[in-house]
Amino acid sequence: MTVEEGSASSPPGPAERAAAPLHLRPATAADIPSLVPLLLRLKRLNEEFDPLLRVRDDAPQQARAILESQIADPKALVLAAEGVGPDRDKLVGFVRAIVRERPFYTPEFEGVIVDIYLLPLYRRRGVGEYLLREVSSALKAKGAGVVTAEFPAQNEIASRFYAKRGFRPITLIHARSL
Repeated sequence: MTVEEGSASSPPGPAERAAAPLHLRPATAADIPSLVPLLLRLKRLNEEFDPLLRVRDDAPQQARAILESQIADPKALVLAAEGVGPDRDKLVGFVRAIVRERPFYTPEFEGVIVDIYLLPLYRRRGVGEYLLREVSSALKAKGAGVVTAEFPAQNEIASRFYAKRGFRPITLIHARSL
């Protein structure tokens, strides 16, 4: 799955922004050393939104273990986003998702986008929308009848991103420190 680079001869319009350089593929165990720092960048960004999302000291080990487990899990999906051209073979983002059962509701299975992250250079060029489209298709192929996204409630950028693409809140989680 590759999105080709847009025209450089004129200011980018919507079609060109949607054509940022990227190659999306299933992640492998060999990708884990490159995925861990990206996952930690995302979790540290989440920490900026809410102090209840403070990153643990053992987060690198946790990230490695989770990625190893999910790359091997048929109900999980970890996609690696590689750059092309000068960034060829460099991981510039990733998507992490799972399929889980909804025992009381239909559709019976839900595809949950747990993490979606792109390095800043790759944002605001239609790449996020491409990632969303591809992960949604892959989750549907795994049996999901609905796709949801989990992100910090205070992340207004994510909220606008998903709302613009037809997502709406269906459940809320409220928390307080003990």
